[in-house]
Amino acid sequence: MKWHCIPLGALQTNCYVLAIDNQKCLIVDPGGDAERLISAVNEKKYQPQAILLTHAHFDHIGALDEVREYFDIPVYIHEQEAGWLFDPSLNGSQFFQIGTLIRMKPADHILTEEKHMQIGDFKFQLLETPGHSPGSVTFYFPESSIAVSGDALFQGSIGRTDLPGGNHAQLIKSIHDKLLGLPEETIVLSGHGPATTIGQEMDSNPFLNGF
Repeated sequence: MKWHCIPLGALQTNCYVLAIDNQKCLIVDPGGDAERLISAVNEKKYQPQAILLTHAHFDHIGALDEVREYFDIPVYIHEQEAGWLFDPSLNGSQFFQIGTLIRMKPADHILTEEKHMQIGDFKFQLLETPGHSPGSVTFYFPESSIAVSGDALFQGSIGRTDLPGGNHAQLIKSIHDKLLGLPEETIVLSGHGPATTIGQEMDSNPFLNGF
């Protein structure tokens, strides 16, 4: 599986396009700049199958409606944050100086529990990794050794927990129980900054000392 990182929006949030040999792809966290994202997908001649959301903060959903309507594809989000898509006080757009309030349409599919999932030819695992926000999830593709972790785990850092619904102890537990148990060679695609690996973060992440 190929992956492309496209930083989008005011906070340059990492949007990921995950593609397989038959040109089918998944889009994860379309945070803004819809035209740029659409152009990038079309340039590769990819055929999007769905949009996956690691969580519903404004900087991860800013281009959601434009992208899903253009490609006519469904949206998946965890039930804990389904209502955040259309509530600026929950998705954070009400409190940040971004110039607009983010109100998106409801998701098509609500994720309620950890499970193995399949969308078209894509097979992956849904891992619940709350702490940065209550509905944060990680999409783990074991055959490709890729985990798209949203804002849970970064290179040398972890997600902030001072926003509504954030919980530091819960985030540390999520990282320890769900992410650090993955194979060390697993590539972690984070919501901001460069990619890393589970092994690298186990060895050098100062927030995870003792794990």
